[in-house]
Amino acid sequence: MTDNSSIAADQLKSIIARIERLEEEKAGIAGDISDVYAEAKGNGFDVKVLRSIIRLRKKDHDERQEEEAILELYLQALGMA
Repeated sequence: MTDNSSIAADQLKSIIARIERLEEEKAGIAGDISDVYAEAKGNGFDVKVLRSIIRLRKKDHDERQEEEAILELYLQALGMA
């Protein structure tokens, strides 16, 4: 192997190792999140609603308003509102 290909291989190994470490951390965090949802459920909270709230909080106000307006329009069209 030439020096350039050796350097590229070392970089590739480093990148792969970093990705694998981050994937492990992500799995750990996902487990922690599941534990919090389980705790919330154990305390009587509706997990499905909590997940909806988390999704909504990620959106800015205007995006939420637009989505809610479209939802209301669709519900009216279906005779559900």
